[in-house]
Amino acid sequence: MTAQAAAGPGRGLLLAALVAALFFATGMLQSWTLALLIVNMALVSSIMALGVNIQWGYAGLFSVGTMGFVALGGLSVVLVSSSPAPGGWAAGGPGIVLGLLMGAATIAAAVMAAAKLPKGRTRTLGVAVILIVGFFIFRAIFDPAVQAVEANNPAAHGNLGGLGLPVLMAWPVGGLLAAAVAWAIGKTALGLRSDYLAIATLGIAEIILAVLKNEDWLGRGVKNVISLPRPVPYEVDLQRSQAFLDWASSWGFDPITASSIVVRLMYTGLFAAVLLALIWLSQAALHSPWGRMMRAIRDNEVSAEAMGKDVTRRHLQVFILGSAVIGIAGAMMTTLDGQLTPGSYSPLRFTFLIWVMVIVGGSGNNWGSVLGGFLIWWLWVMVEPIGNGLMTVLTSGMSDGWLKAHLINSAAHMRLLTMGVILLLVLRFAPKGLLPER
Repeated sequence: MTAQAAAGPGRGLLLAALVAALFFATGMLQSWTLALLIVNMALVSSIMALGVNIQWGYAGLFSVGTMGFVALGGLSVVLVSSSPAPGGWAAGGPGIVLGLLMGAATIAAAVMAAAKLPKGRTRTLGVAVILIVGFFIFRAIFDPAVQAVEANNPAAHGNLGGLGLPVLMAWPVGGLLAAAVAWAIGKTALGLRSDYLAIATLGIAEIILAVLKNEDWLGRGVKNVISLPRPVPYEVDLQRSQAFLDWASSWGFDPITASSIVVRLMYTGLFAAVLLALIWLSQAALHSPWGRMMRAIRDNEVSAEAMGKDVTRRHLQVFILGSAVIGIAGAMMTTLDGQLTPGSYSPLRFTFLIWVMVIVGGSGNNWGSVLGGFLIWWLWVMVEPIGNGLMTVLTSGMSDGWLKAHLINSAAHMRLLTMGVILLLVLRFAPKGLLPER
C-alpha cells in the first residue's frame, strides 16, 4: 500500500509533465498565441469534465445532458452582462414576465391540486382543468408580448437584452441557472434507471438547445449575440497604450503579438483560479463524510439505503452540484468567445468529448478529469492539422488524381478516429483511466 501511494503522485506528475510538454512544443513550433488559446479552452473543458466527474465519479449518475447545461451557462452571460436592448423591455417585457409567472403559477396550482384532492376522477379532472385553463391564459399573455419584443428592430436586437452587469458576475449566475434546471430535471428523472436517466437528460438537453434557437426574445436565437463584454482589455486598447508599447519594445516583442499573448494570459489566470478553487472544493467534499457516503451509494445503492441513507435525495444533490459546475464552465466559454452561438452547441463536442476526458483521465479522480481535459482537448485541436500534414507527406509521391485528393480530404476525419482509438486503448489497457481513483 505504501509503494502504491508513493507511485500515485509520481505517475500523476509524470503524466502532467508530458501533457505540459505538448503545449510547450505547440508554442515553440507554431505560436504561443495558439498554445495559450488551446490552454484556455482546455481549462474550460477541464471544468466541464470536473462537473461530469462529480456526477459520475462520485455517485454513478450517467447523465448525457452536459450540452444543455453548457448552453444555459452561455445564456447567463447574455442575460446578465449584455446591454439592454433599446425599446425591448418597453415593447413587451412586462407581458413576458407576467406570462412566465402565470405559467409557474399554473404548474404550482396543478401540483397543489394533485396533493390535496382525493384520488380518482375528481383529482384527474381538477388537475386537467387547471392545466388547460392556465395554458390558454399563459399563451394569451405571453405570445403577444413575445411578438412585440421580437418585432423591435430584429436586425440589431429583437430581444430583451441583459442587465449590463460585469461579466464575471455571469459566471456564478450560470452555475445557479444550471443548478435550478438540474433541480427540475432531477425531481422527475432521478427515480429512473440509469439508462432511462441518460435518455431523459439527452432529450432535455436538446429541448434546452431548441428553446435557445427558437426563442429570439431570450437570446436572439440563431441570429446570435455578439460583442459580449470581456473581463480583460481588448488587444487594440493595449496597442493604443504607450506604456504597453514601451514595455513590448523593451522585450523585443511585436505589439500585436504581445497584446494577443497578454490578453490570453489574463484569461488563463482567471480560468486557472476558478479551476483551482473548484478542485479544492471538490477534493474537500470528496474526502469528507459526505463524499464517503456518496461513494458508498455509488458502489451499492441497496446497502446504502438499508443503512438509512436517502439515495434519491443524495443523487439530486450531486446532480445539482455537477450541473452547476458545468454551467459555470459554459459561462466562461461564452465569455472567452465573446458571443453566444446556439448553433455551435453539439452533443459531440459538449457531451461525448467531455465524457472521453473523464474516462481517459480517470473517473472518480478530480485531478484525472483535469489531466484528461488538457490531453483530449489538445488532441482534439491538433490531430487534424497533424493528420493533414502527415497525409500530405505520405501522398507526395502519388500522381494527382481522385485517390490522392480523397486521401488528403479524408485527413479531416483523423480527429474522430483518434478519439475512438484513444478511448478503446484506455478502456483496454487502463480501464480505470490514466489516474485511477484511489
